[in-house]
Amino acid sequence: MKEKVVLAYSGGLDTTAIIPWLKENFGYEVICCCVDCGQGNELDGLDERAKMSGAAKLYIEDITDDFAENYIMPCVQANAVYENKYLLGTSMARPAIAKKLVEIARKEGASAICHGATGKGNDQIRFELSIKALAPDLKIIAPWRMTDVWTMQSREDEIEYCKKHGIDLPFDHSHSYSRDRNLWHISHEGLELEDPANEPNYDHMLVLGVTPEKAPDEDEYVTMTFEKGIPTSINGKAMKVADIIRELNRLGGKHGIGIVDIVENRVVGMKSRGVYETPGGTILMEAHQQLEELILDRATMEVKKDMGNKMAQIVYEGKWFTPLREAVQAFVTSTQEYVTGEVKFKLYKGNIIKAGTTSPYSLYNESLASFTTGDMYDHHDASGFITLFGLPLKVRAMKLAEAKKNQN
Repeated sequence: MKEKVVLAYSGGLDTTAIIPWLKENFGYEVICCCVDCGQGNELDGLDERAKMSGAAKLYIEDITDDFAENYIMPCVQANAVYENKYLLGTSMARPAIAKKLVEIARKEGASAICHGATGKGNDQIRFELSIKALAPDLKIIAPWRMTDVWTMQSREDEIEYCKKHGIDLPFDHSHSYSRDRNLWHISHEGLELEDPANEPNYDHMLVLGVTPEKAPDEDEYVTMTFEKGIPTSINGKAMKVADIIRELNRLGGKHGIGIVDIVENRVVGMKSRGVYETPGGTILMEAHQQLEELILDRATMEVKKDMGNKMAQIVYEGKWFTPLREAVQAFVTSTQEYVTGEVKFKLYKGNIIKAGTTSPYSLYNESLASFTTGDMYDHHDASGFITLFGLPLKVRAMKLAEAKKNQN
């Protein structure tokens, strides 16, 4: 009986060429698994394409709700943003996909998992660390790193290889952006973006929305509710998390929200330039932070900021299935106990503008915050506080002056 390999299958040219390559070089029975994280119409026609390419079977597994609730929301609650800009759209999806690949491998009795990530990118790390954590006994095949066996170096090579194996596919030699799409975002790399000196060709590039210049001239108000840090409704309509993100994507795309051009530091040591469209995610992160401003105390917010940065690094580096991620997430979850309330804002030409936030757990006290004197705050108390708070500065200055005097 032939050994089975589960291939992380997208239906693109790379993974299509990998199917006959696995059969020819290793004699595997190839089980394709396409994991749906909200890619939309990218999944159309995959079954026929996989079978035509020589796959024994194709699984199409919809994990959109799991992705939204168990991977996206922990990062939203942590305010996990990599290098101040990247909202981790691809990074969050990879462990979710890897978990499903392992499940299918176990179901099929496969001995290996294969992915089409390149040897220069982050995804190889994210896939493989996740697989090692969940199934250390499974072999991992990464064709792009096996240069002695995988000899194809371009789209033209892959198309020619498919033709030689009788696979007639709707791919041509034209070049386009390298893209990754899911419920949360779409990323763009390649073409003019490979030179940081070039301005992005947004008219040719954007998929989820428009630039702020092309957004409507009228603003649009949006109201959201949260319970324990989880969004529950938009404009009075209750929805599950995945549908809230879809609706925010529509609204954000319409108003030119969430377009980021970034040169980031990859885990493998190089810098890469990409453009990310995250319209709904940008709105959701901002709305959640607006609510937290009312509810979290100063000390918790300070530590949570550090934990958010740590969470971003953990997720970016593919370390989702680790004790550290679990520990950081546990801290973040504890901070969300009272993050409940309503956030109102308006969208206008790339901007998210506050329009009022309320919560039954708000720590904002109008009597304290007002410029008028209230019963809870005695201005005289500030004198003693400042004396003690500034005591180290005063002592240091006195000691420096004394030392200087002794030197003279």
